[in-house]
Order: sequence, then structure tokens, then C-alpha cells
Amino acid sequence: MMHEAIFTFETPDTGVIVRSLLPEAETDGAGRSWGTITETSESSFEIRIRAEDLTALRAALNTWLRLVQIAEEMVQTTKKAGRTNE
Repeated sequence: MMHEAIFTFETPDTGVIVRSLLPEAETDGAGRSWGTITETSESSFEIRIRAEDLTALRAALNTWLRLVQIAEEMVQTTKKAGRTNE
């Protein structure tokens, strides 16, 4: 049975975060879970995670949500330092 979770995030830093997480979504998908990230507007993006079982879904959710948190923290850190990639 396939399981799926979808999260939508709203942030003014959507572009930077999506670009930083795209390499994670472009992996070969050889495992038990897959993730995609899509910029849905200038200020929002969606992460869709699919997994073959609930254990894999939980692990993938932990990974993706942590990656979003880290990306947001890095954006804020670089803004404080006066540097961004935009």
C-alpha cells in the first residue's frame, strides 16, 4: 500500500528554499520513499512525500521537515549577515 503526505509552506523566501531543496528531490528514488518539491506561488511551496510503508513515510517526513527547517534557518542567518543568494 502506498502512503502519501503533502505539506504546504508559506514564506517570502520560497524561491531560495525551493532551489536549495531541489537536489534532494532529484535523487534516483531507489529507496522506499520519494519526495518532490514544487513552488506553487511566489510565497508558497509544496512538499509531497510518498512511501511504500508507514515506517518509511515517517522517516521521510522527519528528513524533509528538518531540511525545510534548516533551509529557513540558513536564509535567516544569511539575512542577518547581510548576504543572500537572491
